[in-house]
Amino acid sequence: MHDSNQPQFSADGLATFHNCEFLSDPKFQAAYRFGMQVGALRRLDLHVEWRAWIAIWAAEQALRVPGDFVECGVHTGILSGTVAHWTDFRTRADRRMWLLDTFDGLPEEQLSETERAIGLQQYNEEYRGSDGLANIRAKFRGYPNVHIVPGAVPGTLAQVAAERVAYLSIDMNIALPEIAAAEYFWPLLSQGGIVLLDDYNWMAHVNQKRAFDAFAAARGLRVLGLPTGQGILIKPP
Repeated sequence: MHDSNQPQFSADGLATFHNCEFLSDPKFQAAYRFGMQVGALRRLDLHVEWRAWIAIWAAEQALRVPGDFVECGVHTGILSGTVAHWTDFRTRADRRMWLLDTFDGLPEEQLSETERAIGLQQYNEEYRGSDGLANIRAKFRGYPNVHIVPGAVPGTLAQVAAERVAYLSIDMNIALPEIAAAEYFWPLLSQGGIVLLDDYNWMAHVNQKRAFDAFAAARGLRVLGLPTGQGILIKPP
């Protein structure tokens, strides 16, 4: 019996007493294990299960509308791997998944002075020199419809040969490439398509939040901020 005085989930900046039965779902567990794979190892230091569950929800909604899946900011492929496994994406011959990342850290020339003051360049201590590109290629070797696009956004955006986009995940940790990706893919996003922002509601990423608030407001919309730190934007009819 669960101790009602203890949170059902307490990790990743989130502690909640709310129902999280998904954690014991074998299908979720298998998808999350795949997402957490890094080369031949599995990451044990991160518990982002609730963020992964949000990504699964977003992906399921996106499958209701036409278009490819795009993830800008991949790192070790936690969310893209979880989504690909959950949706059995390799069997979806009518869709492609595009994974864009430098696989070598943040382009420091893209950081604003405010982002430098916050210290976001410290991400590069983890990101650089980690064989990220080789690991991602190995991870998705069994997915012929997953396409990996190395390099810095926005320079690589034109390599995404998608006529329509149904799912757009953005997690590049700084505002400039994130807004560039949103501006580029928004005209391609299907009605009902989902934009999932991984950093939106984290205090260290307030510059991204404000930039996306302005992006949404210019289109008469509002980003839904989540207690997981994520944000969701849905393209209306």
